[in-house]
Amino acid sequence: MGIYRRQVLPRLVEVACGGAQMERWRARATQGLAGRIVEIGFGSGLNVPVYPAEVTEVLAVEPALVARDRAAGRVAASHVTVTHIGLDGQSLPLEDASCQGALSTFTLCTIPDVEAALRELRRVLEPGGRFHFLEHGLAPDPGVAKWQRRIEPAQRRLADGCHLTRDPVSLVEAAGFVIEEHQSRYARGPKPWTWMTTGKAIAPT
Repeated sequence: MGIYRRQVLPRLVEVACGGAQMERWRARATQGLAGRIVEIGFGSGLNVPVYPAEVTEVLAVEPALVARDRAAGRVAASHVTVTHIGLDGQSLPLEDASCQGALSTFTLCTIPDVEAALRELRRVLEPGGRFHFLEHGLAPDPGVAKWQRRIEPAQRRLADGCHLTRDPVSLVEAAGFVIEEHQSRYARGPKPWTWMTTGKAIAPT
């Protein structure tokens, strides 16, 4: 799993989570962010082209060095200053209340201790700061959900811990954020993998 995890998987994720359809989803997720933001699961920088003009700085957290290398071209072309600050969303090297926004796309499904990561985002966000997310997760259709549960053990082995059955909205709410809005629907593709949710939440004051 070493070479696969380090070299192959980041490239597969870039393909699976890239393309024009996903860029439209990403643009919806980033809309409304401003100022200094922390992005956990930065990956290969697929959100960089859709950062709003109001975003002035991105603090990127990404464990895969190959993904960071593949992000270099997007970062170089961006209007936003991007700084890689760490590898682990569960422990952010940032001061309390030091960011105006936070972003997660296709990340809450994979982080081992997702509750710890969300606590960290709450800690580093200023009161009233915005947390935007785009995640896949547990489908509302019983038949699809049944297949998600069947497939999930293999999914976690092949996709570095990625879960199919996490509910991002419930996780964010349980972490103490106030959900401002969220939308869920199927994207194109096999339903167990394509129940998508975009959400915007506020850090409590």
